[in-house]
Amino acid sequence: MHDADLIGPTSHIFLSQRLRLHYVDWGNPGAPLLVLLHGGQDHSRSWDGVARALRRDWHVVAPDLRGHGDSEWSSDGSYNFAAYLYDFAQFVQQLSSIPVTIVAHSLGAGIALRYTGLFPEKVRKLVAIEGIGAMPPVFAKRATRPVAEKWRDWIDERRQVSGHAPRRYATLDDAVARMRAANASLSEAQIIHLTHHAVTRNEDGSWSWKFDPYVRHPAPVDIRDEDRQALWTRIDCPVLLPWGTRSWAGNPFAIAGTALIRDARAPSFDAGHWLHHDQFDAFMAALTDFL
Repeated sequence: MHDADLIGPTSHIFLSQRLRLHYVDWGNPGAPLLVLLHGGQDHSRSWDGVARALRRDWHVVAPDLRGHGDSEWSSDGSYNFAAYLYDFAQFVQQLSSIPVTIVAHSLGAGIALRYTGLFPEKVRKLVAIEGIGAMPPVFAKRATRPVAEKWRDWIDERRQVSGHAPRRYATLDDAVARMRAANASLSEAQIIHLTHHAVTRNEDGSWSWKFDPYVRHPAPVDIRDEDRQALWTRIDCPVLLPWGTRSWAGNPFAIAGTALIRDARAPSFDAGHWLHHDQFDAFMAALTDFL
């Protein structure tokens, strides 16, 4: 291993909608820009393995979404696609290195797909991991309800969250144990790494997850399906849509409208939703070939 590969990323702040949002930069600024965008309840350091593997050939940067990682929480608990999308557009605008290549997961992939449809001239290639398929079961159940019931449930959920303090773990080992229980397919090294970057220490010495509890309860509003598909028709760069055969998301080409993306492939992996962790070597082989 080269000595430079042992050095971690530098930490930076950019401003969007009055929020101080965080990102990490893995250096090599003369190389083509590669943006890594994480999913819900995750963080930028979830990409460390991918970043280390690509940093010699790419200028790798990875932002923390609002309310995630080391970015500020929204003062009004606003976590919808409109807010995320503006933040990401602001981030790319400030990078001033167009076009960019984007590798994104889950919620991040949904953001990246919308961004690429809006600004096709700004994206060279896009890898959207499990961001175009089915919704998580809890959101899918809500989406099928009558509109009044859906919005009433959301208001009730938000009211309940407002009275809950973030969960506290007495020790860091307790937080690691929770990560292990929730992600059985991860290696022990991955579990420890992801947990250490996912928690913050409270004043009383306990530990809590960094993400804002409100991110679990976004408002039930987004662009219409037909409008989202119209955005997909505007994507003119090559697109990779990796998916896990053991994930709830399913084959992206089983979703109506995906075929409207002109240059898309959807390789499958024997993995769950975090396929870039579950099958890291296989994913990296597919990713480097695509890039």
